Amino acid sequence: MDLPAIIGGEPARREPYPSWPIYDRREEELLLKALRSCRWSVGGKLQEEFEKRFAEFQHARYALLCSSGTAALKIALKAMGLKPGDEVIIPAYTFIATATSALDLGLKVVYADIDPESYTISPDHVKSLITEKTKAIIPVHIAGRPADMDALKELAEEKSLMMLEDAAQAHGAEWRGRRVGAIGDAGIFSFYQSKNITCGEGGAITTNSEEIADKVWSLRNVGRPRTGPWYEHRIYGWNYRITEFQAAVLLAQLEKAPELMRKRDEGARILDNLLEEIDGISPLKKDKRVTRHAHHLYIFKYDPGSFSNLPKKRFVEALQAEGIPCSAGYRPLYDYPFLPESKPLPNVEKASRQEAVWIPQYVLLAEKKDLEAIPEAIEKIKRHADKIPR
Repeated sequence: MDLPAIIGGEPARREPYPSWPIYDRREEELLLKALRSCRWSVGGKLQEEFEKRFAEFQHARYALLCSSGTAALKIALKAMGLKPGDEVIIPAYTFIATATSALDLGLKVVYADIDPESYTISPDHVKSLITEKTKAIIPVHIAGRPADMDALKELAEEKSLMMLEDAAQAHGAEWRGRRVGAIGDAGIFSFYQSKNITCGEGGAITTNSEEIADKVWSLRNVGRPRTGPWYEHRIYGWNYRITEFQAAVLLAQLEKAPELMRKRDEGARILDNLLEEIDGISPLKKDKRVTRHAHHLYIFKYDPGSFSNLPKKRFVEALQAEGIPCSAGYRPLYDYPFLPESKPLPNVEKASRQEAVWIPQYVLLAEKKDLEAIPEAIEKIKRHADKIPR
């Protein structure tokens, strides 16, 4: 009997999926260039080059590097002029830094529900949450899928709200042909180890506003102005700088990005076709306005009812035992005792507790034959779901 590995059977796959990060001689070459420059911190030429190229890549006028995606959120909110007591609306289904960066600045976080088909912030729910204290919306382009930027931008303009795009997972993603991070007032990106473009740790803020860009430059560099003496500090800022070594790696990674984007697109199409044939498994619905999904994650919906009511947590553990990298994804932000409380939000609850299963981006870089192990593993779990201990 072909039992699932979690109850003693052989795993569907023993070979590893492509390793991540990917690097080659180009990273080594640029790292040596950074080393030999003896300009390892602020003002490095590789940093300036990456900022220029990344701004072009994201269709933005400006891109400014900083130490992490979390720092980017904090810097951007401050640069956009938000003040303690201002309300910002964020999805409750996102990485914790979307909330903590706002709380660090004394802002009040208000949780919005998500759209059940995209898992991005619900514009309708956002609209119902706006008060006279609301100053900004932070849509999160989760998994690399752009939020509904038409509805959100219209709402922001109607209510005179700022918009900060949390594009930490969305390098190269497009909404109606325009890349994210250049649609709102500002956008942020992460270059953490797992991200599609990475240097281990790092972040960036994109914007089309010269005023915001100048403030970002100063805030990340201890309040210094772009021009002036080194020990002149005109505003309250932080040391959230990045190093020339990180910029060197980022430049090499950015050169690889277009081909890797193409491969992820292909891998996602293959998985869509394979998984939509399985009763109880549903790829997220497509939206024609999303002209490019970054595919930092491949997310599908899991229906426990089609798997003998096997809880999502156990399904994920069973799939991992089959040799398939996956996770259960985010908990709702209001689950954390140190974050603001909220009544449960129905779509967030369903995604986090029951439905959403995440597969990391590097799996999508595999060949079709390797991706075929995923539906094979799911079908095996389904056949024997009633035997898997709860």
